[in-house]
Amino acid sequence: QVRLVESGGGLVQAGGSLRLSCAASGSIFRLNYMGWYRQGPGKQRDLIATITSSGSTNYADSVKDRFTISRDNAKNTVYLQMNSLKPEDTGVYYCALNTDFRMYWGQGTQVTVSS
Repeated sequence: QVRLVESGGGLVQAGGSLRLSCAASGSIFRLNYMGWYRQGPGKQRDLIATITSSGSTNYADSVKDRFTISRDNAKNTVYLQMNSLKPEDTGVYYCALNTDFRMYWGQGTQVTVSS
């Protein structure tokens, strides 16, 4: 069973920075990517950033040039460095791990950006 544990959320002022971490454990087969999704208040869950095993990254237009996803393969951990945060970045951030068989989700971590 794959388990994802997130950390690093919190309250920050606009223009500030936060770093989220997601540690994966368990047996992981046929991994496609790990990534982060965001669900704002009253909104659907949207893809923010992904990274493959080889290090290829992809970002939503809304976070390009502000957020950086990275991973430590030895620790099975993925990070999301968030800079120049805006109030519209507020939401619950979910770590995700996608394989050929299914998607796994973390429990989510709240990020609140005050204006």
